[in-house]
Amino acid sequence: MEAVGSGVPHLKVSGFCRRRTNNCPELSLHRMRAFTCNAISTFPCFGEDSQRSKQPLEIVSVAHHASADSSGNFTKLSFQAPIKNRHLVGKTFFSKEACAFDEKVMGMPLGIAQDRVGVLLLNLGGPETLHDVQPFLFNLFADPDIIRLPRLFRFLQRPLAQLISMLRAPKSKEGYAAIGGGSPLRRITDEQAHALKLALEEKNLHANVYVAMRYWHPFTEDAIRLIKKDNITKLVILPLYPQFSISTSGSSIRRLQGIFREDAYFARLPVSIIESWYQREGYIKSMADLIEKELLGFSKPEEVTIFFSAHGVPLSYVEDAGDPYKDQMEECIALIMDELKSRGIANHHTLAYQSRVGPIQWLKPYTDEVIVELGQKGVKSLMVVPISFVSEHIETLEEIDMEYKHLALQSGIENWGRVPALGCTSSFISDLADAVIEALPFASSMSSAKDTSKDADMDPVQYAIKMFFGSILAFILLLSPKLFSAFKNSVI
Repeated sequence: MEAVGSGVPHLKVSGFCRRRTNNCPELSLHRMRAFTCNAISTFPCFGEDSQRSKQPLEIVSVAHHASADSSGNFTKLSFQAPIKNRHLVGKTFFSKEACAFDEKVMGMPLGIAQDRVGVLLLNLGGPETLHDVQPFLFNLFADPDIIRLPRLFRFLQRPLAQLISMLRAPKSKEGYAAIGGGSPLRRITDEQAHALKLALEEKNLHANVYVAMRYWHPFTEDAIRLIKKDNITKLVILPLYPQFSISTSGSSIRRLQGIFREDAYFARLPVSIIESWYQREGYIKSMADLIEKELLGFSKPEEVTIFFSAHGVPLSYVEDAGDPYKDQMEECIALIMDELKSRGIANHHTLAYQSRVGPIQWLKPYTDEVIVELGQKGVKSLMVVPISFVSEHIETLEEIDMEYKHLALQSGIENWGRVPALGCTSSFISDLADAVIEALPFASSMSSAKDTSKDADMDPVQYAIKMFFGSILAFILLLSPKLFSAFKNSVI
């Protein structure tokens, strides 16, 4: 069973660099850089024939949004603020767009002050009690952006998700029990939402901030109901993942697209989607601040190896589906190290990927293997930086702080440290507020066209038939010791 990513257009674009010109008090927004990607995942805006095309798709970002086909069924490009032009993809183009500001509302574009602005934070979600673990895992593995089956076998998605969640639940419960019996992710995300609301108010923007979790409460649908109830007139969607992946931001955005297409209110609602923000100056400096502070806890800071540990994704996401995650992660780390070097910090650093599951190939190198190798090479001081996480959760509190720390000490590493997640760090939250404000003038309504990628799974009769035969197959796996054993070994 191969997990292949699918979902939303994950086009690699830069966003906007902000600056004030000497002869003009207005804020100028400079769109930069063309981009090239492979349109081979399930783009809602492309027909079925084009979904598997491996021909490069080149689009030049010359306006605040672009259309991928004649129907106009294209969503949003990402709004990022690169602090440096690193690793440019394709050719480089400029187009300048001025944004008029209302002097009565300092810093706010004209007209925004009269809008009912909403900000929707997207996150993964996590079980809050041990009882929640198995249904949470079911929601996770039932997502076709996490485990994608060939079209012929898609009727097995939910039965297999049920089987995998049952097999993995006992081990996962042990992990959550070790960190207090549940994930702190909802609490932390709510705190970030509150902090962001306050930061926006300090910047003269009143906005309602909502939280949408992909696989647990509050679900995306819950947040959508609140947004509609509050009669929001302009919405910014902000995933709490610095780097874009079709399995994280992509999955959540794809879910939103499906909801928006079915609701006339949301089809007309002006929306800006900030797909990734790993290049933002505020984020880079906030990460460098945390790293610099943690280094001071070592007796010999200059001898510490900085170990960036990122959440892994299956290799097929990158190689077959064109996921930009790996490129964005490497560029992000380069920017952070550049910032540290500007402060006189030039420690050796490395990158590895954690949290792989199953028998398929994931992005390498693997965190656990690299830790052992560093110990064998004589590294004595190691500081881990959880680079793809902005909140503490099981993969920082249990996987890094417990499993990897134990492995490091066993491998000969004597001094261990871990940089905390950004959480509600004021500079980080302030930068997110800036990103929201910068994205607002470019909100536009999403297409109300139907999703051509939908299949017959939504037909009640065919869905019932597929679930019936899928359940039979799952039952056979459970009754057959050899098949069950082979399957269990492949998913645990």
